[in-house]
Amino acid sequence: MEITIRDGRPDDLPAMLGMLDSCVEWLAAEGRTGQWGTKPLSRNPRTVESVQRDMSEGEVFVAEADGVAAAVLTATGAPGPHLSHLPPPGEPERYIRWLASDRRFKGYGVGAALLAHVAEVTRRAGISLLRVDCYAGGDGKLVAYYERHGFSRTDTYTVMADGQEWPGQVLARRV
Repeated sequence: MEITIRDGRPDDLPAMLGMLDSCVEWLAAEGRTGQWGTKPLSRNPRTVESVQRDMSEGEVFVAEADGVAAAVLTATGAPGPHLSHLPPPGEPERYIRWLASDRRFKGYGVGAALLAHVAEVTRRAGISLLRVDCYAGGDGKLVAYYERHGFSRTDTYTVMADGQEWPGQVLARRV
């Protein structure tokens, strides 16, 4: 399978929301509902607004597997408003806001390809700090995923989401 990365476009929004829904469905089937619940994220107006904002404010990269959109990543110059309580890093950064894949492509390396691509784009832009935050609850697999791709844990945080505490982890990587 050939994986290529292209710049995203506004018309990639439905595909990205479909990938997020695919992730929710997969996580729910695995009994891991703490991250995003059980309902399609595409039906949550706040999520749709957040994805649209991040796509318009930052960069969007799409990984295609044999020409089919398989994963998407958005990156901006700072974390989202939910992390405004954390101290800024004190240097320019690129911040991964969304990374999602179509679960049909699990195990093909499309997420890894996007992470490698955004690291290289960040480095070429003269920025040496790449950060991301993610769900840190449950089995910890998501944090471990980013660690396998060169990220190290920095700040932890907890936010309230739909009346529930949602544990998060910020990770950083030097590029």
